[in-house]
This record gives sequence, structure tokens and C-alpha cells, in this order.
Amino acid sequence: MSLILAKIDEVKARIDWLKELFKVVITVMVADVAGMAKLYLDNTIDVLFYMGGLLLPFLLYVCIDISRKIERHFNELELLLSS
Repeated sequence: MSLILAKIDEVKARIDWLKELFKVVITVMVADVAGMAKLYLDNTIDVLFYMGGLLLPFLLYVCIDISRKIERHFNELELLLSS
């Protein structure tokens, strides 16, 4: 029984860590979009603007990957709690 409780705590800790990582990535995405908008409004479309645009798909992929991992850990947690 204590093995199951330890595993539950481990899965919860991983979920918490992934949630914090997700928050950081979303914050970086918001900052990136805000920076691109500022560059666009200032009419200074240069290398920085395009680098921000190229960064967005990568960050989107990271967000999707993190959310899938969180879902996987929630499913694992559900299985542990039902046993």
C-alpha cells in the first residue's frame, strides 16, 4: 500500500512540475507575441520580428507536448487511485 502512495506522490509531483513548465512556456509565448506586435506597430519589421515568428511554432509544439504529458500522468494517477 505504501508503494502505491509513494507512486501517487511521485506522479503528482511530476504533474505539478509540468504545470509550472507549461506556465513558463505560455508566458514566453505571450511575451513573444507582444514583442512582435510592438515591432509591427513601430513599423520596424526586421530580423527580430521574423525570429519571433519562427519561435512561435516551436513554442506551440512544446505546449502541445507538455499538455500530452500532463494528460498521460493524469491517466496514470487515475489508474493508481482506482487500484
